[in-house]
Amino acid sequence: MSQENVEIVRRSYEAWNAGAMDALRECYDPSAVMVLGSEGGPEGAEAIVGIDALMLLYVRLREAWDTDEMDPISFTDADDRVVVHHTWHARGRGPDLDIEQAVICTLSQGRISQVEPFWDHHEALKAVGLEE
Repeated sequence: MSQENVEIVRRSYEAWNAGAMDALRECYDPSAVMVLGSEGGPEGAEAIVGIDALMLLYVRLREAWDTDEMDPISFTDADDRVVVHHTWHARGRGPDLDIEQAVICTLSQGRISQVEPFWDHHEALKAVGLEE
């Protein structure tokens, strides 16, 4: 099942890069959650709840740039979770953006049910009990 999870997450990146937002939506559970600020910050965790809210965030991110691409560096299988190390490249409407990040995608019943972004790939690996 875990290799299948990696393929689902890989498909979500391909959909993002193709600008196929309907295909991206299909990769997510309808009740998907994005957890923000859980990387040890004092502000505590916040969440974006539900596929409609998550897709609205994604659409707004896309609209902020003329072009953008998520360039996966690695996909690490962690049972029902996949840690993705990527670089987000965005161009236009201001300075160019090249941000290296990681996300933990939790999967349930063949769809992404939770996304948790991290600024540090090593911290994401530690969060799932793995270390490089």
